[in-house]
Amino acid sequence: MQQHTAIIIGSGFGGQAAAINLRRIGIEDFLILERRAWMGGTWSQNSYPGAAVDVQSPLYSLSFEPYRWTQMFAEQAELVEYTRHVLAKHGLSDKTRLNANVTAVQWDDVQGLWVVHTEGQSAGVFQAKFLINASGPLSTPVIPSFKGRDTFKGRSFHTNAWDHTLRLEGKRVAVIGSGASAAQVIPAIAPVVGKLEVFQRTPHWVLPRPDRAFSELERKLLGSKLVYKGLRTGIYWGLESRMIGFKYSKTLLNVVAQRAALAHIRAQLKDPTLRAAVTPDYTIGCKRIILSSTLYPALARPNVTLHTKDDGIAEINERGILTAKGVQVDLDLIVYSTGYDATDGVISYPVIGKNGVSVQEQWREFPRAYLGTALPGFPNLFIVTGPNTGIGHTSAIFVIEAQMEYIRRAIVAVQSRSGRSIEVKAEAEADYTTLIHREMKQTVWQSGGCHSWYQSKSGHVIAMFPGFSFTFRQMAKAFKPKHHLFA
Repeated sequence: MQQHTAIIIGSGFGGQAAAINLRRIGIEDFLILERRAWMGGTWSQNSYPGAAVDVQSPLYSLSFEPYRWTQMFAEQAELVEYTRHVLAKHGLSDKTRLNANVTAVQWDDVQGLWVVHTEGQSAGVFQAKFLINASGPLSTPVIPSFKGRDTFKGRSFHTNAWDHTLRLEGKRVAVIGSGASAAQVIPAIAPVVGKLEVFQRTPHWVLPRPDRAFSELERKLLGSKLVYKGLRTGIYWGLESRMIGFKYSKTLLNVVAQRAALAHIRAQLKDPTLRAAVTPDYTIGCKRIILSSTLYPALARPNVTLHTKDDGIAEINERGILTAKGVQVDLDLIVYSTGYDATDGVISYPVIGKNGVSVQEQWREFPRAYLGTALPGFPNLFIVTGPNTGIGHTSAIFVIEAQMEYIRRAIVAVQSRSGRSIEVKAEAEADYTTLIHREMKQTVWQSGGCHSWYQSKSGHVIAMFPGFSFTFRQMAKAFKPKHHLFA
């Protein structure tokens, strides 16, 4: 049984940031456990056609690792290159155990250690004083249980597991879903397939994607830390201003964002029926806003049919999909662009804390955590991108780095005391959670008139932080020993 000072679960941006920050406080004895045969997380896994980031690349990157991006919004292949660059520069591959799928973790109160069980080629049992879960909220894909789903005789897969061996030319394809992944897949494959059937449950608001390639001169300038920081800062504050609309001014949302989205529909779609079908009936921002200048033209192609909720899926059969209107749609391929278990299932394996209580039990009502990172009853456990750390207007990596501010300070607090553990107090977590959901009532995510993946089954908005991202970072940096128990 291997023992380490710290174990990190997941090798995406969260895991990479955690490893590098451990080194900053002098901890070299750490191990990264990765369930797949490769490192890199979301962007190494999601290789579907059209995959790209929806935040400007200079901001969607680690603050201490500038990069000479080729375009403003990086595509998946370049994000993988960036990930490999970070992994190689910091020597993280040597610190990683691949094919190590975590099946359960449990706190050993006698030893003051976390015991981590894995399966796969790297099956084994590991122990660590500190445990950082960085498995990510977009790692467990969800496919709804459509009637007859398993009877389909053609090919089918989730966008998370795209099969690149399959040729799409001339194929009859259905894309189920209309969110961020679907909005990228549809324009990418529509010109290639023979027939494309898009099944939309509810439409999303779409704004133009302000993308462009960087010139050679601009790429050279991106190599300057000063220029890179200046560009990041400008992008950050431009995006951060969106929070004013999301929380403080629905008038601003309507006048600026929603009006622009409606103009985008009018400019790109001439068919009034199609316009009506893609126009949401809820406030912009309630669901994730999609950035695309190619989705609407793709939906207007003659080989593409948009099925709305009234013409949705009655059942899946061996030939394809039977619609709610009784029309049989024969298919060769079904693509499920149906999202992830990003709220209730943010940790997919059992986590047992003190007194045999599991995270899943503690989250029975809804997922919750102090700063979205720490839980009472779970010493030395830190969750990266935990409950209410999502952000709808800026870079998720900014929030990950904010969480690192808290995690570093918490670990240093234990080490400086020559202590065994740190645990957030139940009342501190309860006060924080009460604050979060009181503030959430003011946001468009709670009051915008939609149901989205931001919400858990309880109806609480679990994915998002209800405020400015710089506020979260300030809270994370202001470590409060009085909110914690030390042993």
